[in-house]
Amino acid sequence: MKSKPLYLALFIFLISAPFSIHAQDKVTIKNDIYVAENEIQANVFSFGGNIFIKGKVKESVFSFGGSITVEGEVGEQILGIGSDIYLKSNSTVMGDIVCIGGSFTKDPGSTINGDTLYFKSPGDLLTKKTLSSSRIFASYLLFKLITSFIWLIFAIVLALMLPRQISYASDLINESFGPIVGTGLLGLILFIALCLFSALLSLLIIGIPILFSLILLAIIIKILGNVIIFHFAGKSVSKLLGNKHPSLMLSIFIGFILITLLTSIPILGMIISFFLTILAWGVVIRTRFGTTENWFKRKLSEETNT
Repeated sequence: MKSKPLYLALFIFLISAPFSIHAQDKVTIKNDIYVAENEIQANVFSFGGNIFIKGKVKESVFSFGGSITVEGEVGEQILGIGSDIYLKSNSTVMGDIVCIGGSFTKDPGSTINGDTLYFKSPGDLLTKKTLSSSRIFASYLLFKLITSFIWLIFAIVLALMLPRQISYASDLINESFGPIVGTGLLGLILFIALCLFSALLSLLIIGIPILFSLILLAIIIKILGNVIIFHFAGKSVSKLLGNKHPSLMLSIFIGFILITLLTSIPILGMIISFFLTILAWGVVIRTRFGTTENWFKRKLSEETNT
């Protein structure tokens, strides 16, 4: 049973790894990582191993299973899924700490400059009483919890890997809400048309790789777009509650909870989910995956200048 979260985590990591791993990063599977005193690493990733940090990690520490022990400094976030996180005295974490499952211990004298998010696995919410009350309800609840948990993992991973792109695209939703919705609607219509055309071409074999590529593109847009919307919703709620400068991780977590609750409402939740899909497609396409303010406007200005 303990290996299942590890395999899921490994799958998620393999999707996101090309965007994040550099030559200075340490990555291991079931091996311990030791960052010695006066040693500097860019990022540290471990699957099932134990991480010991006495020196400095410039960016993030990322662990599935195992443990994370910090005596030195971490420049950005710490994420542990099923991991035991231990901050010793005089340790410093400049960003957020996210602990899903496992345990979190903080000695006096340790410093956390960001937010701390710690919660248990959603499987703990399923009690025998709940399961015995209604098989249909229990099955739906189990499915909802599993999918929500997977979405939360994706959101946290992308927040660690692409913080600038997520924040950048999220801020533009307020400025160009109408155009983003329009772009998303046109993008979905074009995507459906291309899928139908590819399905017809599948009879000639050539359409199969095209259809597969379209589906893969849709999955990437859906995941990134939803995380951008989580951040937008969470940041908006935080500002309404008086927190004018919420952290990226906290905003995403609040937005995730809010949108999960809204989309769980019968009938209305389906309508909200469909609208958010349009918004997700629009913001990803219009900002070219969060890399530019307005792709169409930029191309138009370049053509005008030439």
